Amino acid sequence: MTTSGSRAFLLLLLLLPVSFLSQLLYYSFLELYQQKRHPAVPQRNISILLWHWPFGRSFRLNGDKCFELYNISRCFLTNNKSTFSVADVVVFHHQEIGRGLSLLPLHQVRPASQHWVWLSLEPPVNNANLTQLNSLFNWTMSYRRDADISIPYGKTLLGGDGLVFQAAPNRSCFVSWVVSKYQPQQARASVYQSLKEHIPIDVYGKWNNKPLSNKKLLPTIANCLFYLSFENSQVKDYISEKLWRNAFQAGAVPVVLGPSRATYEALAPPGSFIHVADFKSTADLAAYLKHVATDKQTYEKYFQWHRTHRIKTYTDWTERLCQICVKYPGLPAHRVYHDLESWVIS
Repeated sequence: MTTSGSRAFLLLLLLLPVSFLSQLLYYSFLELYQQKRHPAVPQRNISILLWHWPFGRSFRLNGDKCFELYNISRCFLTNNKSTFSVADVVVFHHQEIGRGLSLLPLHQVRPASQHWVWLSLEPPVNNANLTQLNSLFNWTMSYRRDADISIPYGKTLLGGDGLVFQAAPNRSCFVSWVVSKYQPQQARASVYQSLKEHIPIDVYGKWNNKPLSNKKLLPTIANCLFYLSFENSQVKDYISEKLWRNAFQAGAVPVVLGPSRATYEALAPPGSFIHVADFKSTADLAAYLKHVATDKQTYEKYFQWHRTHRIKTYTDWTERLCQICVKYPGLPAHRVYHDLESWVIS
């Protein structure tokens, strides 16, 4: 071998480790990048046992529903209690537990690796008898953003249709409100009683014996310029279907009463609502609504969000349960809620 050939061979030997190291670093970086882009998914099948039907309303869980309906793989749901000993996750809807309609399986041997989920989409006032549940649950599942598994009634997504939303013309209704469980001591009742002295409000629901079927709900609200999206409780993150479905899907401008303006700004589409707390009195609120109703340009500003955003509503219990598998890899494995009530009312 010539001198120049020997040098080239030695140089090649020196470069091989460098090349190998470079490739190793490249593929490590690539794997890390892909993990950031694509959230972790379960690397094995996850079995979820729903201990009882929420509000007693059953639905089909047989088959690979999470994959068939929502493209979530390795996630299997069942309500077969005989699978308790092999279930990875057991979900308990609070209303049945709190009212004594369903008992916890405390008499059964609970696998050490099994996680119990406390599920409720109700505000704290509707979650009774929580102290009996201390030190039993590992994860919370709620509309709240700080829940282990957050399942809101709806959410705002980027990507609108680029078009200005065309509100229905010639609306005969100024503002409407659908309410079934009216309680005089609630803040929404006080605001309504005062507001109706200044503007006409069309009221529907079981409270005044004018219930609306699901088929008639949105078309009725769509005939109104505004809708009172008044929550029954003004608590952290509680924004229900009264906003996401009743107002947004009907195409009425929502007048909201619930959590703070900052919460609505964080969760609802930008510039999409009128908050009761922005006004010193209901008289001022009524005057503003009258102004908006007569100023087409101002009214249409409340629909500009359709250009850049869209909303998604969550109404299917199956979809909610499938979200457990999406969150599963990142959930704390050893968490226990020793004081569940404190978290619920916080």
